[in-house]
Amino acid sequence: MLFLRSLLFNVAFYAHLVLWLIVLIPFCALPRRLFIAGVKMWARGSLWLMRVIAGTGFEIQGREKIPPGGLLVAAKHQSFWETFALIPLFADPTFILKRELMWIPFFGWYLAKARCVPIDRRAGSAALTQMNTRAREEAQDGRQILIFPEGTRRPPAAPPAYKFGVAHLYGNLGVPCLPVALNSGLYWPRRRFIRRPGTIRMEILDPIAPGLPREAFFEILKEKIETASGHLHRRGIEEIGIAGERAA
Repeated sequence: MLFLRSLLFNVAFYAHLVLWLIVLIPFCALPRRLFIAGVKMWARGSLWLMRVIAGTGFEIQGREKIPPGGLLVAAKHQSFWETFALIPLFADPTFILKRELMWIPFFGWYLAKARCVPIDRRAGSAALTQMNTRAREEAQDGRQILIFPEGTRRPPAAPPAYKFGVAHLYGNLGVPCLPVALNSGLYWPRRRFIRRPGTIRMEILDPIAPGLPREAFFEILKEKIETASGHLHRRGIEEIGIAGERAA
């Protein structure tokens, strides 16, 4: 049954994605905020499919902690789930992402329309400067800058591997940083076909005010996210069992 539900969900999820890649074409002629409203509809539809077909719901705590206006959002990254589940939470979100994604037909065009901030990881310090400049422009426009501080998906309970780039962003943007913890990797494991039933939990933590030294901010951010994600991981393991932990 788990295999069958996972199969049905994956087929439905990617069919839904292709459908919205087509639906969003005329949205490109509309103002950016209307385009992002369309993206949010796709994200909500994807969450609905996951709940109905795979039996995987979600619970988000701490929505009231999201401050208005420009914001740096630093989220734990365990699966593909948070790349779309985060979008409906914010008024005008944009992502820090690797430049290669901008080259994908349709998908890359939409990233450009949403004014996402690409980074060329091979360009060294020049890429960091460009990223900070673009991100600062978007934050000054009142947008929420979403970044995964570890840079890539990490398995649940894996040792943290945070990149210091998030601290450079924090120091340059001059806006609060909102840490986000989650346990999505238990239910949507990276590079795995299986989608486990249960409840993915995301916790929005207290914002970190701007103005801290970068090194201090970096340690505080890591401690906040890892402590809360560890707690959510243990709750998830209680739900899916030890076998699920080993499989993740």
